[in-house]
Amino acid sequence: MSLSEHLALGATTTCRAWAVTRRDGVTLGFTDHDRDLAFEGVVFLASTGVTARALQQSTGLSVDNSEAVGALTEGGVTEVDILAGRYDGAEVRCWLVNWADVAQRRLEFRGQIGDITRAGGAFQAELRGLADLLNQPQGRVFQRGCSAVLGDKACGADLTKAGYAAEVAVEAVEDRRVFTFGSLIAFEDRWFERGRFRVLSGQAEGVIGVVKNDRLHADGRRVELWQALGPAIAVGDRVRIETGCDRRAETCRLKFANLQNFQGFPHIPGEDWLASYPTSGASNDGGSLFL
Repeated sequence: MSLSEHLALGATTTCRAWAVTRRDGVTLGFTDHDRDLAFEGVVFLASTGVTARALQQSTGLSVDNSEAVGALTEGGVTEVDILAGRYDGAEVRCWLVNWADVAQRRLEFRGQIGDITRAGGAFQAELRGLADLLNQPQGRVFQRGCSAVLGDKACGADLTKAGYAAEVAVEAVEDRRVFTFGSLIAFEDRWFERGRFRVLSGQAEGVIGVVKNDRLHADGRRVELWQALGPAIAVGDRVRIETGCDRRAETCRLKFANLQNFQGFPHIPGEDWLASYPTSGASNDGGSLFL
């Protein structure tokens, strides 16, 4: 018997099941049934209290939307993992399944997790359909600054080279945002500003922050992040700090010797040039503005 034939009976034994695959490869299963289910190599837990709102689907390229709500539990979705960003962009699949015979099931939704909010020991996650990927901007942006991400394929800078990163243990931390390293003084002042701050061990392992300020002081190096890390980070945890880039052509040439891969347009005329007009007292020979 198929699921369609089962639904035609009138008296049904159906429930919903969700599989969430995070970017770190971890897959979690949830169901609104009162017993655990298992299929496609995933165990769908009933103890998490996860349920879903009505699914909005339409034809064409409109984005399918839904929401999932549930309790924050140690064996399911935890507040630490949400704060660490481990559910950002996670893949979601949702089935309508006959709990009496899980072979009778139908995949009703596939997409990814959007915004997540949490309050009162519970969470609420926005589910976005596959059509949401079509909303991403395409093509190049014509701007003075470089449009590449430091170290990616378009940039080409090798951050594994000596001098571009350092792996050290946390020596002092304030509010999960300000770090002091007494031994990290070999690099120039402000060398790591706009760089990535990766946690390699401890409860916050895998979390990435962005460096706001990097200054040398009498007690060593003081690194401040733009935003506090979600999970707690303790003294002794290992971190990797990577140098940053301000996206200027001069920085690309002098700091990284990588001007051939610069993805910006530094000679785009500015607003002053666009608003200017010819005068008899200036040179109007049509020559380069940069000679």
